Amino acid sequence: MTPDRIIGKYTGESPGPLFVVTAAMHGNEHAGVRALELVFKMLEVEPVTNPDFVYHGTMLGLTGNVKAYTEKKRYIHKDINRSWFPEYITNLKKGHILYPEDEEKLQLLECIESEIHTGRYDKLILLDLHTTSSEGGIFSICTEDPVSIHLAKGLHAPVVRGLLNGIPGTTLHYFITENMGIDTHGVAFEAGHHDDPKSINRSIAAIINCMRTIGAVDSRHVENIHDQLLLDYSKNLPAMVNVIYKYTVTDNAKWRMLPGYQHFMKIEAGEILAYDHDKAVKAPFAGMILMPLYQSQGSDGFFIVEECEDLNQESGIVN
Repeated sequence: MTPDRIIGKYTGESPGPLFVVTAAMHGNEHAGVRALELVFKMLEVEPVTNPDFVYHGTMLGLTGNVKAYTEKKRYIHKDINRSWFPEYITNLKKGHILYPEDEEKLQLLECIESEIHTGRYDKLILLDLHTTSSEGGIFSICTEDPVSIHLAKGLHAPVVRGLLNGIPGTTLHYFITENMGIDTHGVAFEAGHHDDPKSINRSIAAIINCMRTIGAVDSRHVENIHDQLLLDYSKNLPAMVNVIYKYTVTDNAKWRMLPGYQHFMKIEAGEILAYDHDKAVKAPFAGMILMPLYQSQGSDGFFIVEECEDLNQESGIVN
């Protein structure tokens, strides 16, 4: 079943931010789409069951890569979440279309920019929902923008800093004030394994918690269950980590991650983690592994992170 680009739109009676939630930027990550469908149903009935409920602003839910979602693939020809470069987008708007994903990006932007052009909003908040091919804890990904860090902390999951230094062209790189024309901030949320049904529930909790953080809904209208669901799954995980290393895969057919690795699992320097072109890939540093690659598409083999308690410390990456 082919989903609509616009999963849903909900506008409250009170002014507030434009809250854009994207799902299935990678088409094999279905949990976010289902979570958005359910959240919009919840928003429709909430004023009926709770007469005091007020929504501030507008929420817009979008499917990122519709064709890849339909075919249950990460992407068709190009990773849509690795090509959000301003110059590239400018060329797309001039008609320089090369890949199916280019059309997908233009349609996404059209949906968002048409809302911005109404002039009703002075702030745009982006929440980009994802799942992973590996098991383990949930986490949020922020930029070095203090507002992004604040949004990430509000999701009650480990906050990963520095990851964007090793992954260029993501939505979080593009959706900033300079490109969107209004005050813009973003955060990404990784809800768990692709095939875990609870990834849907965790995505719902992330959406609702983000609504609260940005003031779209009042705290008194957010049930504790949404906090507890994320807190329980994040139990015993670090509050904040910093990426210190990324391994890049050049040929998926020649890549084999050793089984059993999960997010935030401790690894030792020199430990064999995978095989690339039949050559052992050893961890160059001790730390915790993040996003080990267990799928046939993608270039991010794994990341190594270390716990980080200082929000202001420098974030760097080695590749």
